[in-house]
Amino acid sequence: MLSRPNAALSQIHLQIMWSRLIAVVEEQAQTLVRTAFSTPVREAGDLSAGVFDRDGNMLAQAVTGTPGHVNSMAAAVRHFLDAFPLNTMGEGDHYITNDPWLTCGHLHDLTVVSPTFLRGEPVGLFASTVHVVDIGGLGMGPDGRQVFEEGLSIPLMPLARGGRMNEDLLRILRANVREPLQVEGDVYALAACNDEGSRRLVEMMDEFGIANLDRLGEHIIETSRTATLEAIRKLRPGTYRNAVTMDGYDRPLTLAGEMTVGPDGIHVDYTGTSPASAFGINVVMNYTLAYTAFGVKCLVAPEVPNNAGSLAPITASAPEGCLLNVKRPRAVAARHTVGHMLPDVVFGCLHRVMAGGVPAEGASSLWNPQIYGGADVIDELSGDERSPGAQDVAPFSTVIFHCGGTGARPGKDGLDVTAFPSGVRTIPVEATESVAPVMFRRREFREGSGGAGHFRGGLGQVIELGGADGMPVAMLCNFERINNPARGRDGGGLGAPGRVSLVSGKPIRSKGRQTVPGGDFIRLELPGGGGFGNPSDRDPDQVASDVADGIITREAALVDYRVALHEDGTVDRAATARLRPAAAE
Repeated sequence: MLSRPNAALSQIHLQIMWSRLIAVVEEQAQTLVRTAFSTPVREAGDLSAGVFDRDGNMLAQAVTGTPGHVNSMAAAVRHFLDAFPLNTMGEGDHYITNDPWLTCGHLHDLTVVSPTFLRGEPVGLFASTVHVVDIGGLGMGPDGRQVFEEGLSIPLMPLARGGRMNEDLLRILRANVREPLQVEGDVYALAACNDEGSRRLVEMMDEFGIANLDRLGEHIIETSRTATLEAIRKLRPGTYRNAVTMDGYDRPLTLAGEMTVGPDGIHVDYTGTSPASAFGINVVMNYTLAYTAFGVKCLVAPEVPNNAGSLAPITASAPEGCLLNVKRPRAVAARHTVGHMLPDVVFGCLHRVMAGGVPAEGASSLWNPQIYGGADVIDELSGDERSPGAQDVAPFSTVIFHCGGTGARPGKDGLDVTAFPSGVRTIPVEATESVAPVMFRRREFREGSGGAGHFRGGLGQVIELGGADGMPVAMLCNFERINNPARGRDGGGLGAPGRVSLVSGKPIRSKGRQTVPGGDFIRLELPGGGGFGNPSDRDPDQVASDVADGIITREAALVDYRVALHEDGTVDRAATARLRPAAAE
């Protein structure tokens, strides 16, 4: 048994190795970013990377990545081990799938798992996931009625054996996607980043003189589980409910959550949620759990690193066949539209139990249309709307990532045009225009879109885009919070609802495949986040500053915040005091 000083030193060594392990997986993720071909990975960081023990338990995840990928991947590695036991794997092996029910919820996400060997013995596994720009089929839109229509499905299978790539698989992949170079490049990047993670892990283990990850893994998982449970036990036990209504594809949908807080963890039951949709916005259970756990961890145990231990006390259930727990062959391509709303459901439950409250609802769902162009799009149009010479443009496919504002926080304004909960970065306009014949005509903050409150909701944005050189483009649209804007908390106002239109004034729908005629542009007005607290409690000088910065109008300052301004923009104190009698007292 270690003496007390030696035991303390041992704990320090374990903590140092833990931190080093997180650095290893972050280098794994950065290798993926640097070597990937597609803009969703290189620019938006739509990926995940992690290291697992020999039993498939996640020990560390990279800081770079998205919750839907990371938390789904955390459960996925065991499926790989069931199909390919560790003792059958060899050095240089890589395994792949995009099965939505085993990994990240739709076919566009490819996951690769690779074993790591130290002196001939397997010591762990690395896993990584990316969102590829295209996987064939109808694309990443909600129009599909079955998963079979949504693209190429890759069952659990070897990507490489002994360092030799599965060329048969790669040929099938190239033959089924619109962007073969980008997609194949991303597959190689997945294998490369896992190789780099393995190399760095072996270096780390040699440096610290350890032959396996058993003791370190046990320390990580148990410490994280204990810390998460300690945070949960600070909450008032009980059952708390919340529901969110969203637009849906053809009808409004309800996400109903019942959260039970107890000494052994937090469980969220989604009984009461709408039945599955006939369109591709359905969610598989592992993706539901991923964003449920993320919503809980954000507020309850944000400082605890994400791993199998910290995730274990957070569970979820949903009736089979409901929107949040569909079975094959339901269509799931646009599952993120619904999944990104789950933290809002979770936050509404936690608002009833957390001192000081929680953030208001935000735009939440990404506005990330997939854009197509080429002869097939031109054939959708006729007559004068055709663009001379445009039929010579090679077919292309690209996707953009944009979001509205987040909800206001207790004590702080919401974040403007920030992707929460997905955490992806906005793809720069220049990056999109460099890889596809697409032109952005306008991109700016959307004035007045943040919900009024003591703390203001984050702003949305206005984007206008279309085909370059007067070329028509098709978009797979799936835009949310148009009919159901983000709700404020504790007296805060609604965020502005989203709007979709063509600059020409012609009608266009917010869901499904739409065509933007040549020379025209689609205008996307992204929703804002809800406000927090009574708007009349906002500092009048801050309101004046918001007007000066173009965040709100003078009219909104007067009507929503009850702040009167002089012609020069300064606060009219006397008039404001009359408008705010309670504050004056």
